Amino acid sequence: MQNIENKGRRAFMGSAAMAALLLGNRTAWALDQGSGGRWPKVLPPQSPRISHVIDQLGRQRDDAYSWMKFIPATGERTRDNLPEAVGAMLKAENDYTDAILAPLAGERAKLLDAMLARASGDTAAPALEKDGWDYGSARPAGAAHAIYTRKRKAGKSEQLIDEAARAKGQPYFRSTGHQPSPDHRYFAWAEDVIGNDRHRIVIRDNQSGEIRTIVDKDAYGYGGLVFAPSSRWLFWIWRDARNRPTRLYRTSVDGKVTDLVYEEKDPAIFMQVKRTAADGFIALTLAGPETAEVRLVSATDETAAPAIVWPRKTGVLYEIDEWNGGLIALTDAGDAFDMALLRLDPKSFRTLATLVPHRAGTPILQILPFKQALVRLERIDGLHRLVILRPDGSERTVAFDDPAYAIELPGEQSYGASSVMIVHQSPKSPRRWIRIDLVSGKQDVVQQQAVASFDPGDYEVERLFAPAPDGEMVPITLLSRRGARKDGKAPLLQYGYGSYGVPSDPEFSIPALALVDRGWRYAIAHVRGGSEKGRRWFLGGRKFNKRNSFTDFIACAEHLAAEGYTAKGKVVAYGLSAGGLLVGASMNIAPTLWGGVIAQVPFVDMLNTMSDGAHPLVPLFRPDWGDPLADPKAYDYIASISPYENVRAAAYPPLLCTAGLKDDRVAYWEPAKLVAEVRRRSTSGSPALLMTDMDSGHQGSADLASEYRQKALFWAFAMRCV
Repeated sequence: MQNIENKGRRAFMGSAAMAALLLGNRTAWALDQGSGGRWPKVLPPQSPRISHVIDQLGRQRDDAYSWMKFIPATGERTRDNLPEAVGAMLKAENDYTDAILAPLAGERAKLLDAMLARASGDTAAPALEKDGWDYGSARPAGAAHAIYTRKRKAGKSEQLIDEAARAKGQPYFRSTGHQPSPDHRYFAWAEDVIGNDRHRIVIRDNQSGEIRTIVDKDAYGYGGLVFAPSSRWLFWIWRDARNRPTRLYRTSVDGKVTDLVYEEKDPAIFMQVKRTAADGFIALTLAGPETAEVRLVSATDETAAPAIVWPRKTGVLYEIDEWNGGLIALTDAGDAFDMALLRLDPKSFRTLATLVPHRAGTPILQILPFKQALVRLERIDGLHRLVILRPDGSERTVAFDDPAYAIELPGEQSYGASSVMIVHQSPKSPRRWIRIDLVSGKQDVVQQQAVASFDPGDYEVERLFAPAPDGEMVPITLLSRRGARKDGKAPLLQYGYGSYGVPSDPEFSIPALALVDRGWRYAIAHVRGGSEKGRRWFLGGRKFNKRNSFTDFIACAEHLAAEGYTAKGKVVAYGLSAGGLLVGASMNIAPTLWGGVIAQVPFVDMLNTMSDGAHPLVPLFRPDWGDPLADPKAYDYIASISPYENVRAAAYPPLLCTAGLKDDRVAYWEPAKLVAEVRRRSTSGSPALLMTDMDSGHQGSADLASEYRQKALFWAFAMRCV
């Protein structure tokens, strides 16, 4: 075999393979007996295999579906600029998926109705108080988008944004970064109307009511915009053509002046910007997986060049805020791998004292300073707890008795507030907003998520532990109907993520209830690669330890089956993004364990993606996965675990993959290649499906109905699988 020449590839990308790609439009033959007659008799698309041999580090591989990859010169994929072959392939796959899933329409509708009915009384978060103003948002009954408002105490409510009006006529809409200026004259936010996470920035003048766009494109909305303490400027982050946040700009609130503040040259560094708690500084955080650097702009000179707190050093992470008249640093410096909290001199940045020492196995997750106390969120024995540290050094701890629960610590709380607002939830307990007095510790439930036709007593939450092959005990959060028998008859959906140190917290989910109400169990597998047990747990599923994530996930399913909660072949695996890698690899290792697999925008073409130095995330995530361009060990390890590279002749379960055409994080061709290869190699006759949203990126549009429609589809597919 030899590399396909560019000329030949261009010819193929035109029209040579159209007939083969469009076969999926015909009904033709019954699927293999192994499918049990569950699925319609529809011939799937047959994507051509075009030899594309890659020589790399003395190794050779043939990526026969590489032709599916398309990156336009503009960097922005649309329906209109796709090569003919790629467009035909995606259409054929969508048509085939629609045909296979057509019999599920009734069940999908029932599931969606159940979710929407439960959410009909959904309650928005209570308003946050700032300097006498209450800022809040709510989604009107039956509406897809929220309305943002503000009001003075006992005053009339003032509408800031009607997102339904902003979304009208747009194929996609998602907003983020909503915030008032410190003087409350302005209200700013970022919005994506394309679906590729490239935002425009909008400001409302609250005096005149005028709304103007001050950045029309290419802004980074997720932690990428903040007002200056003076309210005269908006600091914002720009994304380059490869979607990397690389520049910090300062734009006047009237949009007339824009200055470059800082440009980052290292492609392995991402950026975030914020205002410190007491409005003393603008803090630009430059961070990668194993390094960080914070640059501060003082409120006393907002146009000055940012000052470096600590120069970046490999192996040292930190973030900066201010409290009690000085700066504080949350850092892993000095082998404090689960983080320590230090006090710094605000001028020299030298360490003055240790506020909270490092405690192995008790990671500090977040800090939120107030004038009266420093609040931190940490995890012990895998469960959240809140600790209130007062200036005199005394502490108060807040925890809950639930077997599994999650605490959120919302940001944007007023530094001068006398209480902290937290959110508590569990798989059977809707979100509760609780105000905790910073001095007395008194708790008041301010608001609770309204869930129609719901009694928490109808459900049971258990915290279980599955023995991994190496002896580690892997936590499982399990939701069941109360009284459900452990007779091995119940089907079960098992969710997992296990990457980047991101935990899978046991949160309340209306879609999960809808599934459990139909006799299912819902499990969250807290596998290594997350941080549920601290940084050690993260490192145990990272890089050359990544296989542990997959064997943990398999161990959880096997344990649940052995204990009678379900049975082998009745477990449907579900993963999102890097969680798609988890379920894809677990499917390859143990294909007959699973009744079905759902992989949402899955990262499944590891070797080819990590070999693409131009990919916006590759330089950033090399410490997490390894560098197959430079390290033979990394090449071999990734090649041994990548889902696409390791599909084999086996009885694969039904597989449903989703993709977003505009996704720059996990491109559509990753699941497309996996589906094509599973379809080619599987001996079961079970369908392998690809569903591509032609208008979205890594995330769907930000409306509840869209989210629930997708979950209804997933659940209906799962129910048909078993």
